Amino acid sequence: MVELLKQIWRPGLEILILTVGIYYVFSFVRGTRGAAVVTGFLVVMLTLWFISSVLKLTVLTWLMGSITTFFVVAILVIFQPEIRRLLAQVGNLQLFGNVHEQRENIEVIIQTVERLAEVRIGALIAIEQSTQLQAVVESGVPVDCVATPEMLETIFFPNNAMHDGGVILKGDRIAFATCIFPLTRRQDLSKSLGTRHRAAIGLSEETDSIVVVVSEETRAISYAYKGQLTRGVSVENLRAFLSSVLVKVERPRSLLDWFRALRPGSGKDGAVSTANRAPGIMRTGTDY
Repeated sequence: MVELLKQIWRPGLEILILTVGIYYVFSFVRGTRGAAVVTGFLVVMLTLWFISSVLKLTVLTWLMGSITTFFVVAILVIFQPEIRRLLAQVGNLQLFGNVHEQRENIEVIIQTVERLAEVRIGALIAIEQSTQLQAVVESGVPVDCVATPEMLETIFFPNNAMHDGGVILKGDRIAFATCIFPLTRRQDLSKSLGTRHRAAIGLSEETDSIVVVVSEETRAISYAYKGQLTRGVSVENLRAFLSSVLVKVERPRSLLDWFRALRPGSGKDGAVSTANRAPGIMRTGTDY
């Protein structure tokens, strides 16, 4: 029995490591912009490999072996935003201060979106974490002032010259306004999603930021994180989500917790979900 264990423990460990690695790679890739490209490439490669093996096509087999070498480089290019976001999560840099300050910052956002939703004023607010957002957004007017509900309401007021575009929050300060966020290129999203929601998804795909959206048509509050959009959330749900991500309580973390934190959209099913939608909120129209 001991001899048998000595013979199988190494192969068993290798199989376990490969299984866990492949599972988390597919979980991370699923729902990203490059997922369809990789899926199509794998289907073509497997089909050609099957044909060349059955018909013993030597030249085709050699070509496939050569192409596979460049496939690794192609993966790095296609998934550059996702890889950058993954490395930023591994670094886990904290921009917020103590727990009390973190909760105060969250309450500023909660009060802002609640007031704006009541008066049907649209908003797009990006909460910066470890990834510097200025590297991925276009334009933007430097503001550099303390974030308060009144200041954010003033920025998004329709007659204000800076109401178009998004706002970037860094800790307890408004860093930039009128920012143009990158739009998602995904084709599997609902046609009812407007520019604000697509910009929120696009920015969350390329960075680890949280993007909060208020629809001026439906008054619905939504948020995007890790490329996943959750629509029609209540204020309580938004507060709970922001607290779970932004409030950093120092505690020991197991290896399993670390892996779960790296999974895109952990706890969310699908690209666009609805959490506790309030009565009267409809997913219709173009929300900009």
